[in-house]
Amino acid sequence: MNITTRGFLHVTYKLYHHLDILNGEEKSTCLNVFLSVMKYAWKKNGYKAGLRHETIAKDTGLCRATVKTALAKLNKLNIISDIRGRSGKTYIVNDTFLKAENTYDSHNTTISKPKIAKHLASDSQTLATLVEDNIQNNIGNIVKRFAGDTQKILDELSKLPLDELKSETVNVYLCKQAIQLKEDKERESKATYVNSEKILSALSRIKKQANPRYREKVEYNKRNGIKPWENKK
Repeated sequence: MNITTRGFLHVTYKLYHHLDILNGEEKSTCLNVFLSVMKYAWKKNGYKAGLRHETIAKDTGLCRATVKTALAKLNKLNIISDIRGRSGKTYIVNDTFLKAENTYDSHNTTISKPKIAKHLASDSQTLATLVEDNIQNNIGNIVKRFAGDTQKILDELSKLPLDELKSETVNVYLCKQAIQLKEDKERESKATYVNSEKILSALSRIKKQANPRYREKVEYNKRNGIKPWENKK
């Protein structure tokens, strides 16, 4: 594959906003690593590419440890998934964050004179309203508003209807966590708690019955027909 023949990438703003949960440095690093993966993950290969960390490190100028961390974050955010092989990993890009390439000339391989589509791709018409749609979306709004505070994001998302969380296609990883948190809160609200005095009383009784002298005294009373409560009268 001649990598130099690829003139441009079809990445949407959905990816950019999806990374708002990260701080500035992390977001920049993840974008850098993502673009490196996209350099090799072509549409004709199903947006898959077998890569080593050192290859991405060479492309991005980042150390291998940083590349590994960024790939793990991209994986958790459902942007890139990976399959381990004998000689490395195969990375698969989630095409939810990519723009359709079907209207571009696949036979054109010249960088100086690339052929651009003569008509808009199916998702190009909505490109200008991506930011507006993101603001209007409850989930996207929450993620953006509390970016950097994962726990706050999950707390707010867990307040949304279950159907809305399940139907989300961008912030999938966060919504799964929010659904789990929502279910945990519901179980806790329905839980039946035992009175603390009853618990202490039961523990005291168990401790008393475990005492050897107490057990000997009980056996002595049984053999001799002694009923301790009668002596208290």
